[in-house]
Amino acid sequence: MFFSCGNKPDPETNISIREVPFTEVHFTDNFWAPRIEINRTVSIPSAFHQCEINGRFDNFAIAGGLMQGEHKGDFSFDDTDPYKIIEGASYSLAVKYDPELDAYLDSVITLIAAAQEPDGYLTTCVTNKCTRLSGWWGSSRWEKINSHELYNSGHLYEAAVAHYKATGKRSLLDVALKNADLVCETFGLGEDQIKYPSGHPIIEMALVKLYHVTGEQKYLKQARYFVDEAGRLSNGRKPGIYSQDHKPVLEQDEIVGHAVRAGYFYSGVADVAVLQHDDELLNAVKCVWDNMAGKKLYIIGGIGSRPQGEGFGPDYELNNFNNYCETCASIANVYWNHRMFLATGEAKYSDVVERALYNGVIAGVSLSGDKFFYDNPMASHGVHEREEWFGCACCPGNVTRFMASIPGYAYATDKKNIYVNLYVEGDAAVELEDNKIELVQKTNYPWEGDVEITVNPSNTGEFALMLRMPGWATGNPVPSPLYHYVKNAGSEIKISVNGKEVKKSMDKGYAVINREWKSGDRVSLHMDMPVKRVQTCAEVSYDKGLLSMERGPVVYALESVDQPEEFLFDVVIPRDAEITSGYEENILNGVTVLTGSAVRIEKDKDSETLSEKPFTFKAIPYSTWNNRGKGQLVVFTPETKEFAILKPEPTIASRAQQIDGYGFNDQFEPKSSGDINTPYHYWWLKSGTEESVGYQFDQPETVSGVEVYWLAFEHYDVIYKEPETWKLMYKDGNDWKEVKNPSSYGTELDKYNKVTFDSVTTTGLKIVAQLQRPEADKETAEEKGPQVVDVTRRGYSGGIIEWKVF
Repeated sequence: MFFSCGNKPDPETNISIREVPFTEVHFTDNFWAPRIEINRTVSIPSAFHQCEINGRFDNFAIAGGLMQGEHKGDFSFDDTDPYKIIEGASYSLAVKYDPELDAYLDSVITLIAAAQEPDGYLTTCVTNKCTRLSGWWGSSRWEKINSHELYNSGHLYEAAVAHYKATGKRSLLDVALKNADLVCETFGLGEDQIKYPSGHPIIEMALVKLYHVTGEQKYLKQARYFVDEAGRLSNGRKPGIYSQDHKPVLEQDEIVGHAVRAGYFYSGVADVAVLQHDDELLNAVKCVWDNMAGKKLYIIGGIGSRPQGEGFGPDYELNNFNNYCETCASIANVYWNHRMFLATGEAKYSDVVERALYNGVIAGVSLSGDKFFYDNPMASHGVHEREEWFGCACCPGNVTRFMASIPGYAYATDKKNIYVNLYVEGDAAVELEDNKIELVQKTNYPWEGDVEITVNPSNTGEFALMLRMPGWATGNPVPSPLYHYVKNAGSEIKISVNGKEVKKSMDKGYAVINREWKSGDRVSLHMDMPVKRVQTCAEVSYDKGLLSMERGPVVYALESVDQPEEFLFDVVIPRDAEITSGYEENILNGVTVLTGSAVRIEKDKDSETLSEKPFTFKAIPYSTWNNRGKGQLVVFTPETKEFAILKPEPTIASRAQQIDGYGFNDQFEPKSSGDINTPYHYWWLKSGTEESVGYQFDQPETVSGVEVYWLAFEHYDVIYKEPETWKLMYKDGNDWKEVKNPSSYGTELDKYNKVTFDSVTTTGLKIVAQLQRPEADKETAEEKGPQVVDVTRRGYSGGIIEWKVF
């Protein structure tokens, strides 16, 4: 059960649409129920174990004076890892009580409470005066707001509310409220208050949750302050695209910056807009959403194209090998879209929720529940693999808290309507204004499109059952022209009540069945599930000539383990290929797979002519890839041979080990210096400095030339350019020496820069590049030496797309 907080008035009385609490929804299907149970029995214990061995709990103990030692971890936001897992564990407790887990949480909360300073402040690296991390937080509290102090607070509040509602205990809630009171006193428009937005949003959502559980208006007002402060640029601070602090929300029309921050921020904005009945604010969020869904949304429901800043590139930049699609960003996208549905009652937002849930989110965790992806590529040449933990471990903890709450996205209500957003076998207890209804779903969704819902009201009465007609069934993969089906666009949909077919009355994407319901009434929904091919709009250049496959809400991919050969990027699946589906219970815990006709494009070594080698492909749900070892992956495949990437012959460079870098020996040919579709190396957070990358050979190689393709493109907080100068070094024993008699070290863009030199036999090569400096710094360097650089004028970064050796 969930507990309420005292006798405070319920602030939700003014909300028209409310989700049915996940504690009132019980999944019994073969898709979600096992995943949620694995989250409870494997993911949560595993994540807590990682907190134990990586010092997350020790940091609280040190801050509370319970132990001596050095602060551990590399980030100022490490405190959020325990908070997230506590939230997930609390959700699990609310559904299935576990006395050992309950006691374990009590012990962890004791450490957290001990670490809190007397006035409510709580960030352990600051309390522990960890100077090693002073680059994040400075030398005193609140010095660097982007250091995540308020982000820590936000996750604390979310954990506290979940724990309180699950157990009725105030132990963590009291810690959270004390901290929130300090935040309310510290930040605001008052003369002595700090005027700054949250830095890494989540506190906006979290303060709203404190408002819901306490009824205290000050928490809602503080959330509104952080929403309004973004882009206000108080005290002359510079605009910050990274954290959505570049312009006021009401003026924003494009989603930019860090993808997780954006998803959390607009979730909080939507919360505030609904509670304060602010249509102007809600319309502003809709405007940003239109940009996201229309120009920056991946077919798997993920967001964020660039690893740089873990965020967004320009419109229609939907790269495949290098897309980021952080697991946390997919989760944030669900939060945001769910709130937009609650605010509007429009099914299109729940369509995005479903697409993210079945694809981008659950790809982030292995079927075993103990390994995680940080980023989720659309294509991989075999280098990606899930890990048990990360130094920056935001994703594992986020998965644990999210998976436990998924039933909460299935149903919602207003006074006279029940919204059915997810089709999952199980039961739910739903309350309307004057009735209580049990809903029982029977379905094998997402593998089959037949759903039966038995409606059991406590009292015979009139209300509407609102069945979401999924976009995939009505002919729209996403609620924008960004993607479209090339065949089988619409699916046959039939609805019947007690065996009699009814005509659909549609409202905002929902089929409305408004009638007087009695116990035992049965609603049957049939949706055909043909395999559909998806094409991206012409503005997305990286997907030109490519198509993806999906069936129902599930996006499919080729994984090399299922194909006759490892290399996947020369596989062509024609637009009119016959593709069939079938359930296979013995792989990947039981999934529907696709099989069909394809050809592999090969080049004859002697004649250079292209030939087609037919074979039968097998495609698996994208979310399940990399559960059978490392291998290649591709979602979008060529529909004709012109767009195939032929398998290259091994070279000295491709066989070499990359040193101090990655992505420059994969043999994918760039189309320009701004081509970031395939892997490339970049010097992140480096500018105007001397940097290097190298090759280490397994055996001595005799070489006499290289070709280098330089990276160049603009990001919101860094510009990548060709280097100012560079040179090539070879390894001579333990020493590095410059090659003799090199031809010109070229720095031209959009082409390979070829350098020849006297032949040398070596076990390694190294490029040493001087990244471009502003003109004034070049003059200073000439006068005082190459190490003197004015750090207030950072210069430019750089990178390498491909580096060949011959």
